[in-house]
Amino acid sequence: MKFLLLILPILSSASYAVAGEGTTPRVIPEIRAVRTTQAITIDGMLDERAWQSAPPITDFVQSDPVQGAAPTQRTEVRLLYDDQALYVGARMYDSAPDSIIAELTRRDGITTADFFAVGLDTYHDKRSGFYFGVSAAGTLIDGTFLNDDWTDDSWDGVWEGKTRIDSKGWTAELRIPYSQLRFHESKKIIWGINFRRDIARRNETDQIVYTPKNGSGFVSRFPDLAGIENITPPGRFEVTPYVTTRAEYSHPAAGDPFNSGSKYVPATGADLKVGIGSNLTLDGTINPDFGQVEVDPAVVNLSDVETFYQEKRPFFLEGQSIFDFGNGGARNNWGFNWGSPDFFYSRRIGRAPEGSLPSYDYIDEPAGTRILGAAKLSGNVGGNWNIGTIHAVTSKENAQIQLAGRRSAVEVEPLTYYGIARAQKQFNSGDQAVGFISTFTDRAFDNDNNGLRDQLDSRALSGGIDGWTFLDGDKSWVATGWLGSSRIEGTTARMLDVQTSSRHYFQRPDAKSYHVDSAATSLSGYAGRFRLIKQKGNFFVNSALGFISPGFDVNDLGFVWRNDLINYHAGAGYQWVTPTKYYQQIWTMLAVFGSHNFDGNTIWEGMFQRTEATLPNFYFVSYDVAYNPQTVNNRLTRGGPLALNEPGFQVDASAQSNGKEKWVFGLQGTTYNQKSSNQWDVSSSVVWKPAGNVYVSFEPDFGKVKDFSQWVGAFTDPLAAPTYGSRYVFATLDQTTLSASIRLNWTFTPQLSVQLYLQPLISSGKYHDYKELARPLSYEFNQYSASDVSKQGSEYTVDPDGNGPANSFTFDDPDFNFKSLRGNAVLRWEYLPGSVLYFVWTQSGTDDYNDHGEFHFGSSLHRLINAQFNNIFMVKLTYYLGE
Repeated sequence: MKFLLLILPILSSASYAVAGEGTTPRVIPEIRAVRTTQAITIDGMLDERAWQSAPPITDFVQSDPVQGAAPTQRTEVRLLYDDQALYVGARMYDSAPDSIIAELTRRDGITTADFFAVGLDTYHDKRSGFYFGVSAAGTLIDGTFLNDDWTDDSWDGVWEGKTRIDSKGWTAELRIPYSQLRFHESKKIIWGINFRRDIARRNETDQIVYTPKNGSGFVSRFPDLAGIENITPPGRFEVTPYVTTRAEYSHPAAGDPFNSGSKYVPATGADLKVGIGSNLTLDGTINPDFGQVEVDPAVVNLSDVETFYQEKRPFFLEGQSIFDFGNGGARNNWGFNWGSPDFFYSRRIGRAPEGSLPSYDYIDEPAGTRILGAAKLSGNVGGNWNIGTIHAVTSKENAQIQLAGRRSAVEVEPLTYYGIARAQKQFNSGDQAVGFISTFTDRAFDNDNNGLRDQLDSRALSGGIDGWTFLDGDKSWVATGWLGSSRIEGTTARMLDVQTSSRHYFQRPDAKSYHVDSAATSLSGYAGRFRLIKQKGNFFVNSALGFISPGFDVNDLGFVWRNDLINYHAGAGYQWVTPTKYYQQIWTMLAVFGSHNFDGNTIWEGMFQRTEATLPNFYFVSYDVAYNPQTVNNRLTRGGPLALNEPGFQVDASAQSNGKEKWVFGLQGTTYNQKSSNQWDVSSSVVWKPAGNVYVSFEPDFGKVKDFSQWVGAFTDPLAAPTYGSRYVFATLDQTTLSASIRLNWTFTPQLSVQLYLQPLISSGKYHDYKELARPLSYEFNQYSASDVSKQGSEYTVDPDGNGPANSFTFDDPDFNFKSLRGNAVLRWEYLPGSVLYFVWTQSGTDDYNDHGEFHFGSSLHRLINAQFNNIFMVKLTYYLGE
């Protein structure tokens, strides 16, 4: 905390002495669209007479590499409209048309290409909107704007875009139906609008307006689009039914009565989209199938924190930014040892069943909970209220088991309802905003034959408010924050399990601010975070104070990494944004940070410094260093007494070549050293683009960890008085991990593509030098001698005091050798706009033969190659019924 008290006055005084963006915002006259009565054929030709009736828009400037400079090539844009759609025609002149980079990729996959895009602020709220773009090769990109500065490419609209390359350069022609937009209907419609052109070979971006490199705010700078008058857009009703068939081939155990090695599963369902007026959209899905999404990567998690997986399912991905909470107003939200809780983590809906299972010889258990149906309503009401709500129901799930020849069904997941509501209102053109979020989970334990009431929460409710306010007219300083609370309910057995879980550790014997309540039938908590940020100008400031109470728990429908936390940081930095012969841009910062628990113990603190630079050849380099002094550790013993974190330091460095080149190379290294642990990791990336429609990437990663206090277990012993009647056992762990991510994207046309993803993983861990914590609030251990530890088969026995009176205890051999190979291949053909045919192959295989925890690449690779793989083949056909 003394670091914070020292630096805050310095930051405050310095910030007022530094000017803002240093550039005068461009004032652009309104842009006008012209009504057309002529039918426009979307072919990229721009040969209809109506195009000549629209005034050309040519007032582009560079935003990169030299912001504010004149473009190196001329661009002309014209706008037309009718009662169904907005039409955008663009002519991109090019003095060297043979040098145009026409990269053909799957939708939204543009990485290195000449492209053109239009941005639309259809609510005219100066903070949100849509964007639509097309590469010179015809690849479509689209998405949404949010929070004035951010983009989200998860939204896929149904619209048209075509391009042509000729001797003058290239052209783009777009048709954007009103049915894909959300706006307030009126006789005269005013939107915000912007255009962007990228010239890839020059690393050049030209726009009508742009965000200065030392500034913030993008959508709020858009000039007005006028001229759209007296339109009568058609009603919005879209339905996309699907049919799918899946063939699964596996390698069951001999005699498995539930699995013959092959399974064939047909299914059908539908997605629905209905416009409620022009500013609200209802999305629904019935019996959704997500077999076409990429598989999750394999991980080896030895911590006490759940692994967080990214959402990949289209229904939940699309428009997910609506439910973003607590991050509005600020352009950058730093965090040091702070994992901001997610009130809505959509992977909870349809997750794997969590009920325990009795003993069995054979089992047939569902891999996920089936989503019976889900609905999502989103849009804008009452002026500037942005709203979103999701309701979903997942089915009751049973596992079929057989024990000693007798079969039975065991319920592993009850029928469950999930609900979330989000709303946010802006004031004074986005200068202030206030919003709320609420989630609710309810489970029906009818005919519970497996004690699920004692394993899962019966109900869970969470809610919060958030908002921001800019503190000056230039919007340089912003204060943002959020407050939230949670409540879960269940049986006394369930609440006891929750209190002693790794999320809470209420059983910690030296805790002062909480304790286990064995009679509790509910648990409540609160959390919040407040930030003060200067985000315009070359000099910037970022500070925050956050807290998560010991009882806070949103994990029924959200995600919280840890609680019992009070966290702060204060940082500042400077950026050089005017290109020179030495660099394109440099960014550097310094921060101090710290964390406490609710008992007042300092559980983490330190200093962090990072510098990033973009070089004249557009190579990128960065480094960061951090130092952490000795602090208290309240998680090392996993519910036991406090221990200590030894001092340590971390160094990271990375470099990447120009991403616009045919070959792109990247390298990153990390090392962390302290008395309790030494670890390092090296990763690299190679991207090869042998042709304009082929993308290959290879990202290997190799790391080693030597952890001198890896958790083994806690064992009750009344004689262990110094550690409150339990022995907290640790070992030295030598872990080696080698993995890679391999991708191949081959795009034949803008509508037809193949994607391949492959992830091999080899990880080994050897435990040795077993020991126990000697006393609380220390990093001292009583080392077991060789005669104290014996092994028989796969079980260790420890006699902690040799010939003394203490009882011995046992634990399973923790050494591991884990090998995994996961991957899938997806052929995607959009045979009509919005209608898609998928062919999917998914393969996964593992081998966990324990070679005494030693890392042997050759034998591990051999065993992985010869492992038995499960294969899933799927065909899915969707058909879009809409405009």
